[in-house]
Amino acid sequence: MERRKFLSLAVGALALAVTPAAVRAEDFRKMKPKVWTAHKVDDAITAMYGTTAATKSGVTVTTPDVAANGGAVPVNVKSDISAKTVSIFQDANPEAAVIVFECNKYTIIDFDINIKMGASGTITCIVEGHDGKLYSGTRTLEVAAGGCEG
Repeated sequence: MERRKFLSLAVGALALAVTPAAVRAEDFRKMKPKVWTAHKVDDAITAMYGTTAATKSGVTVTTPDVAANGGAVPVNVKSDISAKTVSIFQDANPEAAVIVFECNKYTIIDFDINIKMGASGTITCIVEGHDGKLYSGTRTLEVAAGGCEG
């Protein structure tokens, strides 16, 4: 019985050791909690990256001009930049941070998500490149019916 237990533990440890780093997810809520409690986009970006200085090119944020339902606003983010992280922020809700994606050199940045927005506002995407620079794209949209009432 001891041999079986040893073998099962050894196989589990080996599986964990060979799991690529790209499969392991970082918990940015634990690593950088101030990002998720920041009420302003600039404060959240600073908490995530240490600065708000970003090149305003290389990132495309696409949304409808007018979102009929703020409970599910479709957002598409595209970029050809080789990225470490992709973060999305908005200024319509009490907390500015929406999501952070961790990327590797093989990640194709073409993300589609739905976010809640309680009012009209601006969505900002920050791409942290492998070159250490920050790149940004923004999109302002109108929300016909707020989505954060409950």
